[in-house]
Amino acid sequence: MRKRSRRERERAMLERIEVRVSPIHGKGVFARRRLRAGQLIGRFEGDTTTDNGTYVLWLIDEDGGEVGIRGRNALRFLNHGDPENAEFVDANLFAIANIQPGAEVMIDYGEAWRAD
Repeated sequence: MRKRSRRERERAMLERIEVRVSPIHGKGVFARRRLRAGQLIGRFEGDTTTDNGTYVLWLIDEDGGEVGIRGRNALRFLNHGDPENAEFVDANLFAIANIQPGAEVMIDYGEAWRAD
């Protein structure tokens, strides 16, 4: 099976979500159609970085080290929600609850963010 290009993955993801103004903060990610719990929403893609900053997603690699990805696609606009309705497994974002069309897709930014 052929691996899909970044452009093909982005196009498929944008059939499920869109970016627009958020009542939470700035821009946000919204469901274009119903997303079922467990469904893949998309993959956070961008350049790796060691610098923290806006739109950086931190992951733990297989050796236990932190790896930053500076977001380059629509998922960089995810806002924090309590409760969240999506979560990352590695760089892949999955719905953890059913998300209705027009609803904002939100993640938990984590303990470190709440402490700031």
